[in-house]
Amino acid sequence: MTSGRPPRVLVDATSVPADRGGVGRYVDGLLGALDAAEDAVQLMVVAQRTEVERYTHILRRAEILTAPAAVVHRPARLAWEQTGLPLLAQQNGVQVLHSPFYTCPLRATCPVTVTVHDATFFTEPEHYDKSRRAFFRSATKTSLRRASRVIVPSKATRDELIRILDADPTRIDVAYHGVDQTAFYPPSPQEKDRVRARLGLSGQDYVAFLGAKEPRKNVPNLVRGWARAVADRPNPPALVIAGGHGHDDEIDLAVADVPAHLRLLRPGYLRYADLPGFLGGALVAAYPSHGEGFGLPVLEAMACAAPVLTTPRLSLPEVGGDAVAYTGEEPEQIAADLTALLDDEPRRNELAAAGLLRAKEFTWRASAEVHMAAWRRVAP
Repeated sequence: MTSGRPPRVLVDATSVPADRGGVGRYVDGLLGALDAAEDAVQLMVVAQRTEVERYTHILRRAEILTAPAAVVHRPARLAWEQTGLPLLAQQNGVQVLHSPFYTCPLRATCPVTVTVHDATFFTEPEHYDKSRRAFFRSATKTSLRRASRVIVPSKATRDELIRILDADPTRIDVAYHGVDQTAFYPPSPQEKDRVRARLGLSGQDYVAFLGAKEPRKNVPNLVRGWARAVADRPNPPALVIAGGHGHDDEIDLAVADVPAHLRLLRPGYLRYADLPGFLGGALVAAYPSHGEGFGLPVLEAMACAAPVLTTPRLSLPEVGGDAVAYTGEEPEQIAADLTALLDDEPRRNELAAAGLLRAKEFTWRASAEVHMAAWRRVAP
């Protein structure tokens, strides 16, 4: 960027899902930090009509634009992204256009940056259906080729893109996700009790999983590993699998084999305000994923002072470091390592304290700084 003025940046938030899952948390956290960065960026946000009022309330300085009503439908949104979005950027004098979810306009009058969240569509292809795998593979390749800069949430994702797709490392920036400490924090005993009561678990301990129920998350093996670990215990902790419904049919098969005396709950989406009580109230937050681009649920559980059990796959060691316990991906390994944690309260307390401390290192402000540096590099 040649001038000393902050760049005028348009962030396309139309891809944020209504359930505010991982993508929503990334976009919301980033926008909040950008909005708070006084005089560092001239921020504009285009959002779906249903989201405009929400962003108007949570962002103080950003200019909020409304996308056409049709973008609620994915095909229409993708078409608008290629035509309407570049035109909107041009009409508003935008210097940099940022697309936060894999796809981006192929033709724009200003530089375009894009976030590629992970490379597992290439490294773990068996965990995606054919159409989804093909779409995101194509989108990733196109963005790596056409975007001025690509932002990724971990070094592991950067390295995989370089290894598999021969991506240019000089055009990739690593911006770790952050965690909102006002939304994810060590809950009070009252908050834990409230969530237990809502789940029908008053007086019963539980192991927690929070995330999308897609094959990559390895929920079926978590179910099998948990059942082996707790079946013979006098007061077996329940397993609570919270989050969206997803598309992993094998979960039902694993659940069908759970012994009748064990409790397994699938409450779906929990209220956002209940997540600290849910995560922080668990004996263990288990996340035995086959691989992640970042692993935001692990970080959020750490911020709630939950002892975390996860796998050392791809980016997860970058997030957990020495503050989490690691396991394998097979039921036998999960059972053994979960048993070890359930039998070792001092170790769980140690992990809870270490995870809470490590989580404070991941801030949306730091993520925003990397994004803004990338935009300054490409802005005319």
